[in-house]
Amino acid sequence: MFPFWFYDPTWIILLPALVLAFYAQAKVSTTFERYLRVPARIGLTGSEVAREILRRNGIYDVSVEMTGGRLSDYYDPRRKVLRLSPEVYNGRSLAALGVAAHECGHAIQHDVGYVPLAFRNTIVPLAGIGSQMAFPLFFIGLLLSSEFLATLGILFFSAAVIFQLITLPVEYNASSRAVAALEGAGFITPDEVGPVRSVLSAAALTYVAATLMAILQLLRLIALFGLYNRDDR
Repeated sequence: MFPFWFYDPTWIILLPALVLAFYAQAKVSTTFERYLRVPARIGLTGSEVAREILRRNGIYDVSVEMTGGRLSDYYDPRRKVLRLSPEVYNGRSLAALGVAAHECGHAIQHDVGYVPLAFRNTIVPLAGIGSQMAFPLFFIGLLLSSEFLATLGILFFSAAVIFQLITLPVEYNASSRAVAALEGAGFITPDEVGPVRSVLSAAALTYVAATLMAILQLLRLIALFGLYNRDDR
């Protein structure tokens, strides 16, 4: 019988990712809050800057809308809508401009056919199914002593890991495009570049934490599978 139903020693594998996740969340919250109180000298709102960045890049089919929540900003490539949270849409802070420009970075990636973004968008359905089905398949496989189901669960979760891995260059590239767009258009002064980079770097750290968690979770599943096979002999 598999001996780890009541005590699972493999959870320790996730500890580094858990620590980084807590740190990243605290970092993004404190950094965003700090620069949310620092007004940009240009005096424009995040939505105004977003529309101008899109216009300067020849993108006229992407709308900018306000959405609810905090730090809920995202670009929807299917509907070609850039959705900004109230603090970013109406905000005139360095944090607001940085986040708005970052989402514009994704719209620019979409417009120019940035390959990592296109690949990420392609595997979204597979990654979604993988993350939902992986654990049920894996643990049902262990319960039924089915190596096939357990292995299938690991393979499904691998799709979610690939999605997280490809997300990293997509996010960092969007941040680079954001800073370049803000500087190039004169929306931020040279001494405002550092704070904007701090906001975007803090946000990127959450994706690093998510990727590390996915990788270590995959290693944990593999370790559990190995322990199961050893005990089953």
